[in-house]
Amino acid sequence: MRPILSFLALLVISSYVPAAGLDRISNADAVSGLRQALNDGSLVAVAKLGVENGYFANPQVKIPLPPSLKRVEKAMRAFDMRRQADELVLSMNRAAEAAAPEAKQLLVDSVKKMTVQDAKKILTGGDTAGTEYFKRTTRPQLTQRFLPIVKKATDRVGLAQQYNSLAGQGAALGLVKEDQATIERYVTEKALDGLYFMIGEQEKAFRRNPLGASSDIVRKIFGALR
Repeated sequence: MRPILSFLALLVISSYVPAAGLDRISNADAVSGLRQALNDGSLVAVAKLGVENGYFANPQVKIPLPPSLKRVEKAMRAFDMRRQADELVLSMNRAAEAAAPEAKQLLVDSVKKMTVQDAKKILTGGDTAGTEYFKRTTRPQLTQRFLPIVKKATDRVGLAQQYNSLAGQGAALGLVKEDQATIERYVTEKALDGLYFMIGEQEKAFRRNPLGASSDIVRKIFGALR
């Protein structure tokens, strides 16, 4: 069965690889190189985010106040609620940083389950085709893993509890979006947005500069696609 799958992988992928690169790529290398690249890129993203200030100190993924609070942020600060607002922003980002390592195993498992058809779409897709694959295959599960960790961290903040009470009422009336009905739901969605953004940045980097990849096989496959 394995030789048949390898042969099919070669037929599917080789038709999309520039002819100049065919003599340097075997059927096994094509799929293996892609898997290695996605695995490396996703783990780098998790490592960058899953540490103190991974979210909070990175303006590209830092989680701001929910829109409903953002609109009254100036008033909050004017009425001596600056400390509470700052505490909530910090706690939201700390919660995301605590949850990020949970993504590691699910991302690794997703790479292992990648089919030949998935590989074809990723290799011939856009700069973040691999990241889109991760979104499709891991977001629901990661949402469930992140939520309890985020809730535990944000429950300690008084303003978060007040927000949940008010936002819950707003959601029931259709005035607040479902993904913002609780602070933990909002933070989880933003944390995942940040995670996939960072994975996408890693993917774009090895597509632009295959020679900068840490693995020979990644350099080989993506170098041939250029």
